Amino acid sequence: MHPIVLAAAPAASSGRLVPAALAGIALIVVLITYFKVHPFLSLTLGSLLVGAVAGLPVADTIDAFVKGFGDTAAGVGALIAFGAMFGKLLADSGGADQIVDTIIGRTGRRFLPWAMALVGALIGLPMFFEIGLVLLVPVIVLVARRAQMSIIAVGIPALAGLSAMHGLVPPHPGPLVAIDALKADLGLTLGLGILVALPTIALSGPVFARYAARWVDVPAPDLYVTGADEREAEDEHAAPAEGGMKVKPRRRPSFPVTLLTVLLPVVLMLGKAIADITLDEGGHARTVLDNLGTPLVALIIAVVVAMFTFGLGSGMDRDAIASSLAGSLPPIAGPLLIVAAGGGFKQTLVDTGIGDLVADWVKDSDLSVLFLAWLVAVLIRLATGSATVATVTAAGILAPVVSTLDSGETSLLVLAIGAGSLFFSHVNDAGFWLVKEYFGLTVGQNIRTWSIMETVISVSGLVLVLLLNLVV
Repeated sequence: MHPIVLAAAPAASSGRLVPAALAGIALIVVLITYFKVHPFLSLTLGSLLVGAVAGLPVADTIDAFVKGFGDTAAGVGALIAFGAMFGKLLADSGGADQIVDTIIGRTGRRFLPWAMALVGALIGLPMFFEIGLVLLVPVIVLVARRAQMSIIAVGIPALAGLSAMHGLVPPHPGPLVAIDALKADLGLTLGLGILVALPTIALSGPVFARYAARWVDVPAPDLYVTGADEREAEDEHAAPAEGGMKVKPRRRPSFPVTLLTVLLPVVLMLGKAIADITLDEGGHARTVLDNLGTPLVALIIAVVVAMFTFGLGSGMDRDAIASSLAGSLPPIAGPLLIVAAGGGFKQTLVDTGIGDLVADWVKDSDLSVLFLAWLVAVLIRLATGSATVATVTAAGILAPVVSTLDSGETSLLVLAIGAGSLFFSHVNDAGFWLVKEYFGLTVGQNIRTWSIMETVISVSGLVLVLLLNLVV
């Protein structure tokens, strides 16, 4: 496969388009980082500024934003909602705890960082980063305390698994938005994303943690009691049932059942990708696999199955299952609006013609479009602190070049953007402060561990994407 390259844009053709894009991005950055304006409002105002500077009529600018907002919400909104439902059932049923306890219970001290990386990846597969982080922190702290290891030695591998899955593998919002904007094949992107994520997690997690734990040797903070103590406390404070008997604590679903349920949507989507490559179009088997592997169908099936395996299987009644599903939706209102507004900003950029200008750069140069996509996402990530904003903005800017790429290259473009969106988390990223406070680190310690870990994920992800580009 020949590399895709970019050349510098002719000055005469840039006109007002490049200043419009830069002005819009700059406004978003300033609003988010300095004035602390919510990203949804920042992206909306940035879109209006792009249209004004580019010379679009106000009505056309609004139409472009509304179209992009609606298309993006329609394309990924339901997927994000079903993913949140699945993740909430996994957490509420105790299935996530079952995965963690089983893996850790069968791992020696020497391989504990690798086990924690696996735990982070498995928990990160169906969950939003923030949800996964809140879920993992008690586990990380308790494991570090039990094993008498540095919180960094145990925590960095788990966070690497969680973060890499968040940035590279659908059905997370960032990759889904990029897939939708670039019209990439979801199954193929999922398969390639896992291929990139696994070695990336190994390098940025257990391998990097060996050095990071020497730089920052911090014991586990005194945040949580042991799991056994928690269960005893729950027993002591359980509400009495009729007749004065205590309510029996909910049982966890078994590890095999939990693991199979977590992997079900991934298997269905991968089955579709494999069928599209190996089976004849129109055949019965391919039709069935294509239908089952459609993202919306795969996630609906996963949620329905989880209602039985996670819900009824853990002793939850119908009211508890309904409450869990309902409780999953309010927390995603903000992310959904941000993602949709990012789609509106993207469409505004496209309608100004800046995307076509970028597409014209894809000629006779030594700069790979994959590297450019990564670099654009890196710059936006550094400026705004948001991986999602970086992903949706970079995807919008790079969308017009897709017509020059085949299916495999388009999927790699999604992964390059995802890798760039994770680069060097710092003080303008909410995740930076969450990790710092939970782990009890100083700002400097957090930069030497968490921020560098994110950078290792980003750079190694790009390198793997470029290597795959030679063979895909």
